[in-house]
Amino acid sequence: MRILLYFGSFNPIHYGHLRLAEYVLNNGDIDELWFVLSPHNPLKSPADLWPEQRRLSLVRQAIDGKNGLKACDVEFSLPKPNYTINTLRHLSAQYPQHTFSILIGEDNYNIFDRWRDWQDIIKNWQIYVYPREGTSSDRNRFPQMQWLDQAPHFNISSTEIRQRLSKGEPVDELTPVKI
Repeated sequence: MRILLYFGSFNPIHYGHLRLAEYVLNNGDIDELWFVLSPHNPLKSPADLWPEQRRLSLVRQAIDGKNGLKACDVEFSLPKPNYTINTLRHLSAQYPQHTFSILIGEDNYNIFDRWRDWQDIIKNWQIYVYPREGTSSDRNRFPQMQWLDQAPHFNISSTEIRQRLSKGEPVDELTPVKI
């Protein structure tokens, strides 16, 4: 089976995450997409992170009944800090019958050379890049990565959701889960 790993903090998951996942699942060369919930990205501050079990529960609620989408909490049991390379190696060893690839946003593309063992990731796993509106990148830096230029753009952010919640504003149009 061909599985695309969609890493993220999903803090919280929103319609942009889900619509991109469904787009890639329906238009890509994959059988399943796994939302790999990262307890803490080593390149980001943990200050605004909701508890990992809460975020996982929201992901599970959001994808309930959606064929081909799965929540993956593998990073909860791996040594901290979490690095994508460790997760890829672990999943590839645990499921040798599957072929894994990863989905990253253009923001991560621009700092990919700061990832632990990034050369090994490029060498051993296919990487798909979701372009962000208003972001300019040198696409020749990592020519082996595949850009999802036909994917629709979604102007939703988890940061915006958290800010609206802190002001007591509704977020129903941004996320399918009750927060």
